[in-house]
Amino acid sequence: MPKLAGQKLKLLFLQKLLFEQTDEDHWVSMEQILAYLEENGIKAERKSIYTDMQALRDFGLDIMQHKGKTGGYYLASRPFETAELKLLVDAIQSSRFITHRKSRELIHKLEGLTSQPQASTLQRQVYVTGRTKTLNESIYYNIDTLHQAISAGMQVTFRYFEWRIEFSTHRHIVKQYRHGGQPYQISPWALLWDDENYYLIGFDRQSGLVKHYRVDKMAEITVTNLPREGQALFEGFDLAAYARRTFGMFRGREQKVSLRCENRFAGVLHDRFGDDISLFPCDDAHFCARVNVSVSPQFFAWVFGLGGAVQVTAPETVVKEFQNYLKKFLI
Repeated sequence: MPKLAGQKLKLLFLQKLLFEQTDEDHWVSMEQILAYLEENGIKAERKSIYTDMQALRDFGLDIMQHKGKTGGYYLASRPFETAELKLLVDAIQSSRFITHRKSRELIHKLEGLTSQPQASTLQRQVYVTGRTKTLNESIYYNIDTLHQAISAGMQVTFRYFEWRIEFSTHRHIVKQYRHGGQPYQISPWALLWDDENYYLIGFDRQSGLVKHYRVDKMAEITVTNLPREGQALFEGFDLAAYARRTFGMFRGREQKVSLRCENRFAGVLHDRFGDDISLFPCDDAHFCARVNVSVSPQFFAWVFGLGGAVQVTAPETVVKEFQNYLKKFLI
């Protein structure tokens, strides 16, 4: 490499060395720095390295130095701390909608944000009971397209499908498009992450209602040149409250329901409904709560799953519905 070109690249190689191979527990000595530069065709002297390190500090790199015979230089801070990267890795590995292949790709990119020694600690497997990775990678592109439409304020069209049993086929579970395969036309307003799934929240002009669609069940999404509608409905729209009311995103009629709960389940109620609940004591072992819910099979399944520790007490119409729901499990 010509000497002038090598000197121009020297700062970049020094930055690369510090970023890839150093951290608070690993540093490079002057001898290692000079050898690394020489391997890359750059001749350098100790004095010039001191000047270069100061230039990189002036540029904003947090370069520190260990003194002594075994000392050296290292990069002391980065945009992400190792603990923060581990949190991101855990979230990726435990997320159902991210495929195994995409998980590996994302984690490999995160490894590039720390030193090579620290990157090895990011390779760990997180096991989450009952969560199966999706096989559908088109969801990433669906999300990107929907974000573009929301940012541009444009309507989208897409086809929406569900899975059904078909024993005449090899796979037995096949994809079936709703609306006879005809596209939906929706004004997109938000994307919601709930219970391991992404949902599009939008305005359906045909019904005049706010509706939601699972992003992984959307196909052939197209951003139109039509401005989106439904702005009046979404002014002050509480997305978190909407998610709480709809639970599994299956619509039911919204109603205030009374619950009788064991005291030890106070945290369960708070996790499900947040602060939007009215609580008062029932007896020494129980408290009562009034909550707004969408009365649906998903709500009943949630109550049933708590094994009698939470009971529906009012209104009577909802109590009867719950009883009828439970009878379906009896032969």
